[in-house]
Amino acid sequence: MKLDELVVCEQCDLLQREAVLEPGGTAMCGRCGNVLFRCQPRGLERSLVFALTAAALFLISNSFPIVTISSQGLTNSTTLLDAAGRLIDDGLPSIATLVFATTFLMPALEIAALIYLLLPLKFERLPPHLSLAFRLIYLVKPWAMVEVFMMGLLVTITKLNAFASVAPDIALGSFVLLMISVTAAAANFDPHTFWRRVDELKKVEGAS
Repeated sequence: MKLDELVVCEQCDLLQREAVLEPGGTAMCGRCGNVLFRCQPRGLERSLVFALTAAALFLISNSFPIVTISSQGLTNSTTLLDAAGRLIDDGLPSIATLVFATTFLMPALEIAALIYLLLPLKFERLPPHLSLAFRLIYLVKPWAMVEVFMMGLLVTITKLNAFASVAPDIALGSFVLLMISVTAAAANFDPHTFWRRVDELKKVEGAS
């Protein structure tokens, strides 16, 4: 049995023979039932499309105001980065750092890492240091909390409506679409398929 025919369960470490799947099929661990890998023939291409879409939405989300608040003739609007800056001005640097890291820095790194890995693959190329970029995706993913930010924002808007007029701006809708795009990009990114594709390209480069 060849080593490249074996797969290890990430949950229980059971070593198993790789199964041949039909398109859309899912391989499950025989011991714990964990998903080992999926057969998504165009999954990496879809992941790249969603990642590029997320990158465009990310720029829009952080370039335009999220909401506009009007009260007693005064109007104010803010972007996400402006909100983090105001938290620092209000003497809350730790909260500002947390907001910046979880809603800006980590999502940006996750999107950039996906594009860095998948775009060269689309053109039959291997990016340098791909293993580091691959690890980066799974390192930052638990800290990319766009969904939590959106939930907190919706609760805040609901409460503010009792005291002022709150109107959603371009960035709010963009953040919703960004959340969907990032989730779709991650869902279509199958590590098993990715490394298989990397191995194929390495063999081609080695033969040339």
